[in-house]
Amino acid sequence: MSNVHVIDHPLVQHKLTLMRRKDASTNSFRRLLNELSMLMTYEVTRDMPMQDLDIETPLEPMTGRVIDGKKLVFVSILRAGNGILDGMLSVIPGARVGHIGLYRDPKTLTAVEYYFKMPPEMNERDAIVVDPMLATGHSAIAAIDRLKECRPKSIKFVCLLTCPEGLAALAKAHPDVPIYTAAIDRQLNDHGYILPGLGDAGDRIFGTQ
Repeated sequence: MSNVHVIDHPLVQHKLTLMRRKDASTNSFRRLLNELSMLMTYEVTRDMPMQDLDIETPLEPMTGRVIDGKKLVFVSILRAGNGILDGMLSVIPGARVGHIGLYRDPKTLTAVEYYFKMPPEMNERDAIVVDPMLATGHSAIAAIDRLKECRPKSIKFVCLLTCPEGLAALAKAHPDVPIYTAAIDRQLNDHGYILPGLGDAGDRIFGTQ
């Protein structure tokens, strides 16, 4: 799929492997996720628009280039998306933040919305949707369906892990949305979890498993 970008930088892969270990503590998992999210931000924002800014160095005036962080919105799919959000905000602290609250029905595996809040003037903003896992794709599809009602300038989707089933589902529903991930794992199990995966990302971030 031409719209899927695997971020295979050695540091990203190193930290992801450490996170996958079942004996990784909550503190370790959270710290590694924060660091990994920061690293992924560099690749995800590689094509961000820039503008010229006249400044003075200690030696002379010059024209430099800067981003407009206020035009960028990180959209976190609650609750696990907040684990990625923190790392990205440490790199681009001027970004606005939106939240979409979704939970997965344990019987149907479909996404059910319970919260939605976006910054104003979304039509002038680029949105980056974040969620650690793209498994069945139901949550991502539902979140992007809802987000498109706000008509942002562009949308990207960022996750740590995905699988062929999730990629196919999201690409079919939203072929215009680029997907950025650190790894494409083998498959889903009967409960909709990614294999080999890393377990339930939300539980591991917040220590609730």
